[in-house]
Amino acid sequence: MDNKINTSFSSIRQIQDQYLNNNSKDAITNSQFQTSFESILQSKSIEADDSIKFSKHAAKRLDERNITLSSEQNTRLEEGLQKASQKGINDSLVLMDSLAFIVNVPNKTVVTAMDQSENEADVFTNIDGAVIV
Repeated sequence: MDNKINTSFSSIRQIQDQYLNNNSKDAITNSQFQTSFESILQSKSIEADDSIKFSKHAAKRLDERNITLSSEQNTRLEEGLQKASQKGINDSLVLMDSLAFIVNVPNKTVVTAMDQSENEADVFTNIDGAVIV
C-alpha cells in the first residue's frame, strides 16, 4: 500500500477557491434554470386555465354521438362557461344550437354532452343553473 498524500494543491485557500467558484457557477446556472422553469410553468398554467376541458366521459359521448364542435361553437361554449361563473353557478347546463352540455364551472370541464333530441324526458339533474348561448 502506498500512503502518499496528494500534494497537487499548495494551500487550503486554493482548494477552497476551486470548490467555492464551482459552487457559485452551479448556483447561477440553477437560478437561471429555476427562473426559466417557473416562467414556463406559469405561462402554461395560464394557457391551460383559459380554455375549457372535456372529461374522458364527455369526449367519449361526443365521439359516440358524432358531435364535432366548430371553433365558433367552442368560443360560444367558453362564453357560456364565463357567464355561469359570473353568476356563481357550479354545475351548469349549457344549451347551444341543438346541443346540451353539463359543465363543472369551477374546473372549467365539460362533464357530458348530448344532442337535445336524445334526452327523451328533457330532464337534467345535478345542476344549479343553465345558460343558453
